[in-house]
Amino acid sequence: MSTVIRIAAAVITDDAGRVLLVRKRHTAAWMQPGGKLEPGESPDVALARELAEELGYELDPATFEHWGRFAADAANEVGHTVDCDIYRVRTDQVPLVAAEIEQLLWLEAGNPQGLILAPLLVEHVLPRLAQHEPEG
Repeated sequence: MSTVIRIAAAVITDDAGRVLLVRKRHTAAWMQPGGKLEPGESPDVALARELAEELGYELDPATFEHWGRFAADAANEVGHTVDCDIYRVRTDQVPLVAAEIEQLLWLEAGNPQGLILAPLLVEHVLPRLAQHEPEG
């Protein structure tokens, strides 16, 4: 039986419709920014904390649009799955590389460019972005 990792992740797009992805230090897979919930922490508050730590964003969780709760294989922990609340997050702030983040990039949603992408991103986020880009 696989271990379940409880996380929250953000879908952040720019004016060109590209989605912000991050790659954590010592890993190969690109994923949405976000991270693990602390004990007693709600997913939206955890996400706001993670976005501040990883990208320097100062955001109000009340502004996040909840897309749903999804499961997928963990990108960087073999034999584990993630249980993730995904939120649409809107910001004009410029992301900074901080904490455990090694790199960030803006990816055209329909053009993965041969990158190694997290299963959660491939199975849930990119298909939704392909169906319709939320207004914003």
